[in-house]
Amino acid sequence: MAEAPRLRKVVTVTDELLLELGRPVAVPVRRAAAAAVIRNPWAGAGFVADLGPEVERIAPGLARLLTDRISEALGGVDRIESFGKAAIVGLDGEIEHGGALIHTPFFGNVFRELTEGTSIIVFSDDRLPAGEPLTVPLWHKTAAATRSHYLTCQIRIPDAPRPDEIVVVAAGASGPRPNARIGDRATDPLIRLADLDDLDDLETVT
Repeated sequence: MAEAPRLRKVVTVTDELLLELGRPVAVPVRRAAAAAVIRNPWAGAGFVADLGPEVERIAPGLARLLTDRISEALGGVDRIESFGKAAIVGLDGEIEHGGALIHTPFFGNVFRELTEGTSIIVFSDDRLPAGEPLTVPLWHKTAAATRSHYLTCQIRIPDAPRPDEIVVVAAGASGPRPNARIGDRATDPLIRLADLDDLDDLETVT
């Protein structure tokens, strides 16, 4: 992050759901994803056994930058109810390069603390050519078992990642799915295969 050319661009996308089934949403929910397009710090270096030094140097700054962007888009940290993270590695990089930048404490712990969260941060990652979309999952930042906040947010950058780049993403939402009504993992009944007598009866699903 100290080297200006390393960060090529920052993209923020937002949407706000106002209608569901033609009816106004009681509390409109806004989703936001912020993406930093950086040069892959291990590009051209072959197999690098220790990714730690670059992670420690780059990841905390990315976490702060991206948290600031989604906080601004959603109206403040207190409006972030759900969060998620992602990385897209360009075709010349390793999947591990993206994982290194989002799965270590240098990104995850910083992102979690800045958003006032306590949950493990749900994620997605992939190696893709420029312009391909990636879906980022989200869940509640302090109560991961809360199904009402299981959401997704899609990010697509037409010119990124280039083969020697990585796109690092932080995402958040200001509330639950509209009309959420499938219960909560914390209050689910205990369900076992032995209790499902009709599991093999295709007539139950056809």
